[in-house]
Amino acid sequence: MEKSIISFEESLDQTFRLSEKDWNMYSPLTLAYIGDAAYELIIRTIFVKQGNCQPQKLHQKVTACVSAKAQARMIEALQPLLTQEEAGVYRRGRNSKPYTKAKNASMQEYLEATGFEAVMGYLYLNREFDRMNELVARGLDVIS
Repeated sequence: MEKSIISFEESLDQTFRLSEKDWNMYSPLTLAYIGDAAYELIIRTIFVKQGNCQPQKLHQKVTACVSAKAQARMIEALQPLLTQEEAGVYRRGRNSKPYTKAKNASMQEYLEATGFEAVMGYLYLNREFDRMNELVARGLDVIS
């Protein structure tokens, strides 16, 4: 499966003439932006592959995992497992100044979730899919 994702990434790069970047130089909010989408795609894929069911039920399951509260609980448990580099990305995301605020979470939970999403974005852009899956699996254990 990883090969198809890598092929997808390579195809994007080739089709749209995208080049490698130093993702450490990117804003943590930019990393969180792509990390939010990458994380949600992982969660949606997990639930869809667990079995065919109504979209409304899928949405409820996914929403429970991608909420700021759930992400804040996940990253709290994952922090001891983060590498130094990942921890730095998390801190930058958590300490960012987002222009929006959470609807159903405290500002602290929202900032922690932003840090989590920044880590997911950083790993995604660096094509560290196995590491993303490892962290998501451990995080899901916490919120289950």
